[in-house]
Amino acid sequence: MNINEVSKKFGLPKDTLRYWEKEGLIPAIKRDQNGYRVYSEYDQNWIFYILVLRKAGMPVKKLKQFVALYLHEPQTRKKRRELLEMQRDELIRQKHDIQKTINYLTYKIDHFDDQLLTFENEKLAYEKKVD
Repeated sequence: MNINEVSKKFGLPKDTLRYWEKEGLIPAIKRDQNGYRVYSEYDQNWIFYILVLRKAGMPVKKLKQFVALYLHEPQTRKKRRELLEMQRDELIRQKHDIQKTINYLTYKIDHFDDQLLTFENEKLAYEKKVD
């Protein structure tokens, strides 16, 4: 696949794909006789992996660390797993915070026409148990 096709397939700007390659987040992409990038299935798997980790909020600095460990240090499974677990735990914390905010907004909407709410009632709505 060429860069246009990959860009459309993953919903990523071509500049992002070039940046990821330049920064070493994806392996160097082979080029055809005209110098155009040709993405293999292997390359696309890397793109998908990095895309998911970016959506998970993993910063580029940590992604670089993760990819370097993966590509250059095959005996680093434990460290790579720890990086993934830390990112997952951060997402869970963010999910909890978002759910608390949704609870509060729902309470405000449900009581929109009520008189001025007390701080304690608003706090209880915000702190409502989250899954």
